[in-house]
Amino acid sequence: MRRVLVALALAAIAASAQAQPAYKAPRNAFGQPDLEGVWTNASLTGLERPAQFKSLTIPEAQARQVEQMRARMMEAQSRPTDPNAPAPKAGQDPGGYNAFWTDGGSRLGRIRGEVRTSWLVDPTDGKLPYRPEGWKLYQDTLNAARNTFDGPEARPLGERCILGFGSTAGPPMLNVLYNNHYQVQQARDHVVIVVEMNHDARIVRLADRRRPPGHIRTWMGDSVGWWEGDTLVVETIGFHPGESLRPYFGSSLYLSPEARVVERFTRVAQDQILYAFEVDDPKVYSKVWKAEMALNAAPGPVYEYACHEGNYSLPGILAGARKAESEGRRPDAVDLSESSSEPE
Repeated sequence: MRRVLVALALAAIAASAQAQPAYKAPRNAFGQPDLEGVWTNASLTGLERPAQFKSLTIPEAQARQVEQMRARMMEAQSRPTDPNAPAPKAGQDPGGYNAFWTDGGSRLGRIRGEVRTSWLVDPTDGKLPYRPEGWKLYQDTLNAARNTFDGPEARPLGERCILGFGSTAGPPMLNVLYNNHYQVQQARDHVVIVVEMNHDARIVRLADRRRPPGHIRTWMGDSVGWWEGDTLVVETIGFHPGESLRPYFGSSLYLSPEARVVERFTRVAQDQILYAFEVDDPKVYSKVWKAEMALNAAPGPVYEYACHEGNYSLPGILAGARKAESEGRRPDAVDLSESSSEPE
């Protein structure tokens, strides 16, 4: 009898769960699903899957271990610098300041209640599917950008304050070490995505989807959008060639000017947008690759990112290169063999 009662109780719970209505996004004054607000993709999860993980999802207990280890590491890195420490020896790396200012997230991403080890869902191995020629193009461009000091035009866009480093501006919009906030603003015929990193603003046209002439290439490409039910679909083409390389430590990637990116924004809860995207770039990749990311609600406002206010880094980089040349040596090269996505 007890087993029967338990079975009936479980059946009732399951039926109740099935009867729960799916989340319905609120509507704005134009009758559109309301995506407005400040959102963040800060997370310990990145685009590609680290070698320590063998599957797309992991149990909560394992996720907590990873998160606790990261918390201890950040605590150590955020300690004040010892004011009595001696200066480094000549030629040694002087190091940087502590990590109190970083905001890369403290948790792995959760989507549909599952802990994700990568945003990539296809290919299933969590690695970007470079063609051999695409991989070579990426590596050659990356090394040229990091090891060329002839002038500011050769330096990466993040150093020049044109776009944020990595692919923060997107599309696709990827999380980095800090400044991972996005503010969505909606009008009847436009959606604007304001990116915290370098205060970029991407304007998505909903009514007028005419594309500019092919020779006009803009930073972040040309984005048009439409609604499919509760999902905002955005298609972007026409990327500027200067944006092809998107360097960010071990998570750099390359998109050719011919790439096509399709993004889907669906508000799945009061405090979360499911951000799904796919990249079609046959010049670089062997197949269309797809990813899912959580954009979580964050308190505002988003403050201005004043990139070069008092920033002497770029002049210092170029001045150092001139100094090296005057002494008959080349500027120090940087080892950039950093990605694990190299095709076999």
